[in-house]
Amino acid sequence: MKIAVVGCGAMGSVYAGRLASAGHDVLVVDRWADHMAAIAAHGLLVAGPDGELRVPVRAYTEPPSEQVDLVVLAVKAADVASATAQARPLLGPGTVVLTIQNGLGSADVAAAELGADRLAVGVASGFGASVRRAGEVHHNAMRAMRFGGYGTIDPSEVERVARAWRLGGFDAEAVSDIAAMQWEKLICNVAYSAPCALTGMTVGEVMDDEHLGPVSRAAAEEAWQVARARGVGIAVTDPVEFVRDFGGRMPAAKPSALLDHEAGRVSEIAFINGAIPREAAKAGRDAPVNAMLTALVRAREASWTKPDPA
Repeated sequence: MKIAVVGCGAMGSVYAGRLASAGHDVLVVDRWADHMAAIAAHGLLVAGPDGELRVPVRAYTEPPSEQVDLVVLAVKAADVASATAQARPLLGPGTVVLTIQNGLGSADVAAAELGADRLAVGVASGFGASVRRAGEVHHNAMRAMRFGGYGTIDPSEVERVARAWRLGGFDAEAVSDIAAMQWEKLICNVAYSAPCALTGMTVGEVMDDEHLGPVSRAAAEEAWQVARARGVGIAVTDPVEFVRDFGGRMPAAKPSALLDHEAGRVSEIAFINGAIPREAAKAGRDAPVNAMLTALVRAREASWTKPDPA
């Protein structure tokens, strides 16, 4: 396939590198000029548990007017609106758009801008990635990619996308109920994203902390209850056991929200913990634990963007 990855941070770079290594014609688009220049000059280096690979990838700070088969939106959830506008020159009549973000809500933004009939939604599970330097990225796990259709996209198109990712070495499958998989990941994310961001603790430290552990588990159970109230077909029967099992597999991990705070960036918390109160309201319920965690994170982030007093 001819593939454009829009958003070439840590995760987007891993996607692009492995897809290119499979022989797909891959281009990347990102406004980080140094990263794009390094990739254009030396190729993209992807390192991980299975070794290193360096692959040639075309790199741009602005997208070329070049139609592709697949556009992968690998930006942060808050940047999806701008990324969809940026992706327009890459779209042809048969282009599929795959959006892969944490939390809930970004697919609705992409569908409104680019059309529900071409949109697929991806869920990445058990991933951890970081940029070592411009042109070089590292991932410490790569468990599974699951793709589902949004709106009226033909299921065969989603399967074609999954097949392209499998060629890149991903455990990739097309599934019929992507909403259930989004919620199952979200239950884990709400347990650790806000608590880790607020304290600087890793997943394992939050999970085992006598004070934060109960808060983490309460956030997960609340999300589980909201999913059930919304009629989502999740397979989770015990949310506490579910998130402890998740945390036990990656105790040293830092959620993206914590990495954002360490870098002084605003996180995706509005789409993670913040999604639970919004979804709860649709079912006539409250979600006070996640609402409080979201408020605390957003208050901290707001302090970074306030102008200094004169």
